[in-house]
Amino acid sequence: MKILITGAFGFVGTSLSAYLAGKGYELWALDVESPLTETRRVQSVYQKCFDWKQLKKIPWSEVDAVIHLAGKAHDTRNTSEAKSYFDINVGLTEKVVQAWKKGFARADAETKTQRKFILFSSVKAVADRVEDVLTEKAIPNPQTPYGQSKLKAEGVVRSAIGDRQSAVTSYILRSCMIHGPGNKGNLNLLYGVVKKGMPWPLGAFENQRSFMSIGNVCAVVEKLLTASVPAGVYQMADDESVSTNELIGLISEALGKKARIWRIPSKWVRASARIGDALRLPLNSERLKKLTESYIVSNARIKGAFGWTAMPVSAREGLKATLESFRQARP
Repeated sequence: MKILITGAFGFVGTSLSAYLAGKGYELWALDVESPLTETRRVQSVYQKCFDWKQLKKIPWSEVDAVIHLAGKAHDTRNTSEAKSYFDINVGLTEKVVQAWKKGFARADAETKTQRKFILFSSVKAVADRVEDVLTEKAIPNPQTPYGQSKLKAEGVVRSAIGDRQSAVTSYILRSCMIHGPGNKGNLNLLYGVVKKGMPWPLGAFENQRSFMSIGNVCAVVEKLLTASVPAGVYQMADDESVSTNELIGLISEALGKKARIWRIPSKWVRASARIGDALRLPLNSERLKKLTESYIVSNARIKGAFGWTAMPVSAREGLKATLESFRQARP
């Protein structure tokens, strides 16, 4: 099976390609021009590498599956223009879908080859806040340009490919925060705070959050590639949710430190975050919300489709592996 991965040299693409290469798949990369140096070509597991300027030169008729990772991540500093989310998250999806469909249209008329398209979306395409547990039954109502652009990208796939079994089966994966070795998101930021010996001042906020370990991401994608799974929208999350205070405890444990958690009154913290909004400080209202809100995501539908009773990697097992990679990278 020949698989093309967009956003191939990003965090998820790098981890996923290493996993799939180990399973014997032939992998092609599509990414921005800058990472596609000769050194990266030699070191990577990809048999072919393309940049976006070469989109029309890709032999699309040979591609059995596309894993579309390329996109603009959520900017918690709120400095990105709304248009940039749509230009990238929607625009690139349109380009990939149309180029692929055009490339294999004639071939399919003769071979009836079954192909698969996997779009990585986000739970933020549905809701920015969750009161109880988020399921696929929730009616999408994103409030940010990031979430709105992700939802629109989903619409592009549904309009072009559909959400039923056909010559091309499409899967839309709405994931919560993905973490793993090499990840440089908010989890890495939190690790740095604890490593420096700084106390965690947000202990007064009691929350529960869902995460998704890269090990589970890899297992889910391979299952979609190999099994007969109904097309549609699936949420991705680890089985267990974790509170931020628990996460601080896990980081402290990884560092061999005692957890330092301060329970400063929440109203004081929110006031400080509003000052951060005005002065563009690291702690602003958006980042505070991301660090302290509860956001629990159900993974029942995807486990049911696979016949799984549990994800391969537990939430705490996955987090410990990620934190250990941070420790090794920061001696």
